[in-house]
Amino acid sequence: MGKSELPLPEVREMIVAVSRGMIASTDRLTQADKAIGDGDHGVGMARGFESVIQKIEGREFTSIGHLFKTVGMAILTSAGGAAGAVFGTLFRGAAENAGDRDVLTAALFSRMLFDGLRAVEDRGKAKAGDKTMIDALEPAAVESERWISAPLDEALKAVAEAARLGMEKTREMVAAIGKAKTLGERSLGHPDPGAVSMSLILEFMAEYAAGKSDRNEP
Repeated sequence: MGKSELPLPEVREMIVAVSRGMIASTDRLTQADKAIGDGDHGVGMARGFESVIQKIEGREFTSIGHLFKTVGMAILTSAGGAAGAVFGTLFRGAAENAGDRDVLTAALFSRMLFDGLRAVEDRGKAKAGDKTMIDALEPAAVESERWISAPLDEALKAVAEAARLGMEKTREMVAAIGKAKTLGERSLGHPDPGAVSMSLILEFMAEYAAGKSDRNEP
């Protein structure tokens, strides 16, 4: 039997696990950004998620909305640059309609992904195909709709895979927005660093939920 949902304290622990994973991915993200950007994406994301750990580890939260809003603010105020704005907006947007819910289900997570996607699109004016993190986030959100009745760990696994495939497709795109836009055709062959980060965040969430599910097996 899969892990059908996560209570609030475990959602917080999942975000701590994601944060540690992102910090450990600094070099990978730096290399991805050096290929088509100025190479500061990895350090910025690490700084943002170090702040997340400081703000949430061991702290009590009243709801999933409260938790995600806190995460968004931590990234927004510490990661710096476009990445801080985009990923801070993603988490704050995801919190928008989570209300006072204190259990994360596949259905709630799907709604949070769509809310986060909408917030990022509104802020950055990017769309699918522009070679940004939206190219990983949008397919993840679309996939999540198919899994709203599934156990959360299974939904997260499918959503993370959709994001990974979306990220891989950014290799074939010419950047239409952001710093990489100036490279034109030279951005071909390289994945978008923001899409790599988006894919990793969901991958680490899926890994955490799968681990919880394994520990719950009889």
